[in-house]
Amino acid sequence: MTAVVPPDIDITGVGRSYRGRSRTTDALRDIDLSVARHEFVAFLGPSGCGKSTLLRLMTGLDQPDVGTIRLRGQSPRTFRRTGALGIAFQDPALLPWRSVARNLALPLQVLGRRVRPADQAIRTLLKRVGLDGYEDALPGQLSGGMRQRAALARALVTDPSVLLLDEPFGALDQITRRMLNIELQRIWSSQRITTVLMTHGIDEAAFLADRIVVMHARPGRIARIVDVPFPRPRDPALFGHPDFTAFCEHLMHAMQAPGP
Repeated sequence: MTAVVPPDIDITGVGRSYRGRSRTTDALRDIDLSVARHEFVAFLGPSGCGKSTLLRLMTGLDQPDVGTIRLRGQSPRTFRRTGALGIAFQDPALLPWRSVARNLALPLQVLGRRVRPADQAIRTLLKRVGLDGYEDALPGQLSGGMRQRAALARALVTDPSVLLLDEPFGALDQITRRMLNIELQRIWSSQRITTVLMTHGIDEAAFLADRIVVMHARPGRIARIVDVPFPRPRDPALFGHPDFTAFCEHLMHAMQAPGP
């Protein structure tokens, strides 16, 4: 009998509220979701629907008021301390006084691992994200897209089992964003890291994910979960295919339709 592999991410009954001076805002309510090992799940929704709040809860940077989150059976904080969790945000947050290679080395140094910026593993990872030759460059010398590539490489440097991405390409122009979507798919296909992406980009979610979790706001909640019908690997030409356009229209209607 084949052993059942438990989910890498298990979210059960999660809610989070914030109290202001005059009222309480429900940022999230009744979030239930399991993400299987090697699965790529995108949370899709407009600003204010709780995507970033949920990601912070998944990273252990914040705590839910109710419910539980487990990453491979551990609390997010415990899991993060092992180095098995990679995280990238919309702001690359690279240290401006450290070279690209030294920025990548930082998570390993925090974990107490012996590493040098010139180590082959770091150079190989920079080559994988298209930054070969920029090891010694400072963040201020890079374009926005290159800084996001460096941030993605830094999220991968600890060889994580789970990768959490919060609008990592949201501030980029459409051309650069699409190029990085293609790059991220290539990296995911080669490593099959369990990945959760928070995005408001419909075509981005449709191109990258196995399943798309459509979020509605006030309170932030799951409205629908949609399976992506396109087989892998996905060629960049898919962006212009009529079936892809129709699927993105379907997702748009799902975002706009009244939720449960």
